[in-house]
Amino acid sequence: MTFDRTLLRLLVLPLLAIFALANTIGTPQRYTLDASASNVSAKVPFFGLASKTARFPKMQGAVTIVPGAPERAVIDVTFDATAIEAPDPVTLGRLRGEKFFWVEKYPSIRFVGRSLKLSSATRGTVSGELTARGVTRPATLAVTFDNDPTAVTGKPVSFTGTTTIDRREYGMKSYQLVVGNKVDITLKARMLPQ
Repeated sequence: MTFDRTLLRLLVLPLLAIFALANTIGTPQRYTLDASASNVSAKVPFFGLASKTARFPKMQGAVTIVPGAPERAVIDVTFDATAIEAPDPVTLGRLRGEKFFWVEKYPSIRFVGRSLKLSSATRGTVSGELTARGVTRPATLAVTFDNDPTAVTGKPVSFTGTTTIDRREYGMKSYQLVVGNKVDITLKARMLPQ
């Protein structure tokens, strides 16, 4: 009788633990990016005294968040490099050309985040990769959500993500005496539940 109870415990307890874990991890919630309410900006120091900001107003993407397992989140955002906007025609021409984004050859820029680590209900980091000019490098976004992204409410969720990259790592090495190497990137996104 004792052997049967021990065997029963050995079989049932792990199953109960698996069942409890499965109940804490919810159904993945998929979102699509609301392109009309989302944008990316890139700000770079100019002559060491001021800065210039370029904008990427056209983008598409999807986000999947798993309630109870945010580390399994996936963020996939592609923005249209050919639609880049700049403060003046000279800057725009240079940014679109071969020395910077080279939009004829590389018409898109992509960020794929594969893990969300929350430090609070609305703040955290997304680790992933940024691809620009055919070069893929690790990138981490510091993100702030307007509400808890793991609470499946069926409502839109907005977030702002920021990171800093070195443009030289993506093959943009020109004008180093005029244009700073560190680029501050800000992604503002509104996600619509599917």
